[in-house]
Amino acid sequence: MSQTSQITTGWDEYRRALRPTDQAVFDRLFEYAQLHTDPSTVHKPLFVETPILISILIEQQRQLDDLEERLDHLEDDLNGQG
Repeated sequence: MSQTSQITTGWDEYRRALRPTDQAVFDRLFEYAQLHTDPSTVHKPLFVETPILISILIEQQRQLDDLEERLDHLEDDLNGQG
């Protein structure tokens, strides 16, 4: 069992208390962490959740960067039409 899976199991009660729509978001956040498990295995933090949270932040930032780039392209297209 991976470190992320072990920690996710520790959050089961919290997850069950969430609204169903928030449960889906919660699950997606831990899916982001799974994308970065390799770096998490080489870092030994004081709190085991730290690499998972950092992995989630990395993935969310990548998505924000992508959305900003797409918005910039749309704005450029609209400005070129006017």
